[in-house]
Amino acid sequence: MARHFVTALIALVFGFAGAALFSFSGLGNSQTREFLVANPDILPAMANAYQEQQSRDSLASISSEVTKPFPGAVLGNPEGSRTLVKFTDYACGYCRISTEDIDRLVSDDPELRVVIRELPLFQGSDVPARMALAAAKQGKFDAFYHAMFAMESTAPENVMAAAREAGLDLAAAQEYGASEEVTAELARNQALAQQLGFSGTPSWVTGDKAFEGAVGYDQLAKAIGG
Repeated sequence: MARHFVTALIALVFGFAGAALFSFSGLGNSQTREFLVANPDILPAMANAYQEQQSRDSLASISSEVTKPFPGAVLGNPEGSRTLVKFTDYACGYCRISTEDIDRLVSDDPELRVVIRELPLFQGSDVPARMALAAAKQGKFDAFYHAMFAMESTAPENVMAAAREAGLDLAAAQEYGASEEVTAELARNQALAQQLGFSGTPSWVTGDKAFEGAVGYDQLAKAIGG
């Protein structure tokens, strides 16, 4: 009974392939089963470790593509020796909260390059995402990024207000934002996020690490540094 119980838990945490590996690799012996039954709290740690390894494996094959920015969509030092990638959505409250952490990291580290990948997931958030890429095209990404996150919502009038505040050529920005080049970039970001197993924003990549959530300044700084 204990064997089936533990195997079921492993299946829930790691999927059925992981459960099969557990059963047939020797990990499913009686002593291991008894330990896991007596210490079920270890399973979340096992799950996190497994997911981190899966993320590293997924990232290894696409790292250069993930860290290569859309031209101009960068905060901090564009030539910096350390890179943090942020998948973001202007309608995401946690993404808004994280802007202060990013600003602090950039201020603290002159070698930090923050690559922003626009990942509009909420309804209507593709509008500011397209305008952001148009701002990048005009060399005004940083200004638009901060102006847009200062808005209360992603309503079209707020997108236009942020664009004006950033000093964009509005006609050119609207035309470019509707271009196939921008559409392709948004599709590329969606595909990269799926490959990395991201389910929401903000999501992050630095070095060989990929993780999700508004994790805060300290965890981001630790991830970048080590």
